[in-house]
Amino acid sequence: MGAIDLLFPAFAMAALTFIVMGRMAVERLGQLARERIHPQAVASSAQMAARIKDTRAADNFRNLFELPVLFYLALVVGVQLDLASPLTVGLAWAFVALRVVHSAIHCSYNKVRHRFLAYVSGGLVLVVLWGVLLAGAL
Repeated sequence: MGAIDLLFPAFAMAALTFIVMGRMAVERLGQLARERIHPQAVASSAQMAARIKDTRAADNFRNLFELPVLFYLALVVGVQLDLASPLTVGLAWAFVALRVVHSAIHCSYNKVRHRFLAYVSGGLVLVVLWGVLLAGAL
C-alpha cells in the first residue's frame, strides 16, 4: 500500500464537495429565476437567509468545510509520514462514505436524527484515523 492510496479518498471528498456545490448553484439560481429575485437582493448572508427557502444544499456545502478540513490534513500527514496502510486507507474511505451518507440525507429528506448519526459516526472515524496516525508517528 502506497501513499497514493491515501490520496484517492481526498479526491472522492473533493468530488462530493463539487457535486453539492453544483446542486446548490442549480437550486439557488432556479429559485432566483422563478421568484424574479435580483442577485443584489441576496448580497449578504442575512438577505440570502431571508429570501431563499430551501437552504439544504447550501447548509451541506458549508458542512463540507468543517470536519473534512481535519480529514484532508490527516491525509496529508499520512502521506508525509508514509503511514498508508490498509487500516488508514480503510478509515479514510469509511469517512468519505459517511460524508456521502450525511450529504445525501442533508440534501434530500433532511431528518436531523439520521443526519446526526452519520455526522457523529464520521467524526468518530476521523478521531480513530488521527489516533492511528499519531501512533504511527511515535
